[in-house]
Amino acid sequence: MKRIIPLFLCLAVFCSFPAFGASLKVARGVITTRVVNRAPVDTVKTYAATAGKLYCFTRITGATTDTTITHVWYHNGKEVARVLLPVRSSDWRTWSSKKISPRWTGSWKVDVLDADGNLLATIPFTLI
Repeated sequence: MKRIIPLFLCLAVFCSFPAFGASLKVARGVITTRVVNRAPVDTVKTYAATAGKLYCFTRITGATTDTTITHVWYHNGKEVARVLLPVRSSDWRTWSSKKISPRWTGSWKVDVLDADGNLLATIPFTLI
């Protein structure tokens, strides 16, 4: 009986932390030309560099408390923008945007990081 009590105590402590083992996930991540009613209107894989502005839309799941994610925009492997975004529920939609210069053709990507800097997803696209 004395051995069972510590086991129950450990189990009770473990179960009192619902965030243990929980992690954020990118349920959906796209580059889009617009966000309307908190949803992307299209998905960009290759697009004209004359677009003017593009958005990185992400739907984040798995948050057990308020937290943040970061969108890190890269052009040809060089970081050009870093945007911190709140996540306030277990199913949260958020987005960042980037003004695009017509001379910024080439390979692009947006890395989605959790609050600890862990990579959750990479969303690649190309501007021509």
